[in-house]
Amino acid sequence: MANNDTPQRQTLWRLLRVAGNALACFLILGASAAAIVVINRTEPTAQQISATRKSAALVETISVRRGTFRPRLSVLGTVEPAQDIVLSPRVSGPVIELSPRFVPGGMVHAGDLLLRIDPADFENALSIRKSELEQAKASLEIEQGRQSLAEKELSLLEGTIGDANRSLVLREPQIASIRAEFSAAQAAVERAELDLQRTSVAAPFDAQILSRSVNVGSQVSPGDELARLVGIGEYWVMAAVPVRSLPWVQFPGPVDQEGAGGSKGSAVRLRNPGAWPPGAERLGQVARMIGTLDQQTRLARVLVTVPDPLGESDQAPPLILDTLIETEIEGKPIEDVVRLDRKYIRDSDTVWVMKDDVLEIRETEIVFRDAEYAYIRQGLADGEEVVVTTLATVADGIGLRKIDDASDPAAGSDEELIQ
Repeated sequence: MANNDTPQRQTLWRLLRVAGNALACFLILGASAAAIVVINRTEPTAQQISATRKSAALVETISVRRGTFRPRLSVLGTVEPAQDIVLSPRVSGPVIELSPRFVPGGMVHAGDLLLRIDPADFENALSIRKSELEQAKASLEIEQGRQSLAEKELSLLEGTIGDANRSLVLREPQIASIRAEFSAAQAAVERAELDLQRTSVAAPFDAQILSRSVNVGSQVSPGDELARLVGIGEYWVMAAVPVRSLPWVQFPGPVDQEGAGGSKGSAVRLRNPGAWPPGAERLGQVARMIGTLDQQTRLARVLVTVPDPLGESDQAPPLILDTLIETEIEGKPIEDVVRLDRKYIRDSDTVWVMKDDVLEIRETEIVFRDAEYAYIRQGLADGEEVVVTTLATVADGIGLRKIDDASDPAAGSDEELIQ
């Protein structure tokens, strides 16, 4: 009997333990729910306090003026040569001499000797052509003598020879043939002299040598590359300008047949802050617009000319080909507008104006924006005060006071509020 009571007693204890645990869980959950309800019913609620400023907000203002201004278009441009050629010989032969300045980076002037090709064969050919010319000249003189004798004989036989045979008696066909041979010999001499001159290769214009492809002893022929030369009288800057900005760029006007008339293009300032001294700049001028858009950027290309690109005359910083350079184009004048710093243009092209010591939010009509300024046609009158201070609270009609007037002892603090 004792053995049978023990399992029943263990089972009873297990049931009591489970029931106790369940009861404890329910009590904890109930207490938690009651606490949440009490907290929600007793927590404080926020109440809006109507407050108004007793004094106006302190602000800084600037007075604007209407007038005529020139915008400045800040874009990027690439430096390119205005004259760029690959120099080639016009005769064949070995190179026997090079100029000391005929090296990469060397500067040469128009007509300077760059290299010389062996002239021996061409001097020989010239001697042969001159001898052939002398021979043709002698033949012409002999034939002219024969014609003189024929004219005397013809005078004795006047009236017995018809007009058809007269030119044969006077040896006119023979004279014409020998004269043609003489002219051909003269042309051959001139060609030989020209070939001899071409053995000396000279610079076609004032240039800088970018590369050289030959040396003493090189065998060259017409069409071979001797060197690459770029002109140093002028460089081009190919500026990439947004299409919407093109109406404000001044392009040169047409020139008549006599070269008169025509307006100048916009002035251009070039800067290269990474390579030039602080404040250094070069001047250029808009020459023309290239008729196609850049295929990658979809920007219009404007050609700017820069004289004396290497700064030889005024010691200006030199331009380096293929450099990406800051290009500032002076635009056409914009009349009867207010020029305002772009940072004072607020959302949706509005401007904060102080009028009668209160704030007015004005909508404006902006004609154009450059890198620094906005040019406003409508929305601002001459002499109005534009608020340049950033305000935490922005609404039409709030009170404003200039910082210059803050020393007035009768004025209250900005932070004083009426409850």
